Amino acid sequence: QVELVESGGGLVQAGGSLRLSCVARGATFIRYAMGWFRQAPGKEREFVASIEKNGDSTRYADSVKDRFTISRDNAKNTVLLQMNSLKPEDTAVYSCAGEFEGSGSSRPIDYGFWGQGTQVTVSS
Repeated sequence: QVELVESGGGLVQAGGSLRLSCVARGATFIRYAMGWFRQAPGKEREFVASIEKNGDSTRYADSVKDRFTISRDNAKNTVLLQMNSLKPEDTAVYSCAGEFEGSGSSRPIDYGFWGQGTQVTVSS
C-alpha cells in the first residue's frame, strides 16, 4: 500500500514563500513520476507541477511558472514544491500524487495515489 504524506502548508502573506514536502511510504519511489495539484473551494482540482522519475524533466502550470519549483530526492522518497511570490489566488488545498511508470502527466486521472492534502492560505 502506497502512502503519500504532505506537510509544509500554512498561512502566509502575499509575496511570501512556503515549501511543501511529500514523503512516499511503501512504494518504489523511483518508479513514480510525481505531481502536485491544488483545489480551491468551489473549484475543480488543477495541475500545479510534475516531475519525472529521475528528476530530469519538470512541467508547470502557466499560473505558477517562474514562481514555483518542483524537485525530488529519490534517496529520501521525497518530492518538494518551493512556492515563492505567493498570491491570494494560490490559496487552496495542495496534494501530491504518484503516477506509476509515468512521465509527469498534468491530468489527475493519470495518478493512482494521492496524499491527504495540506492547506495553503495566502492573505492579501
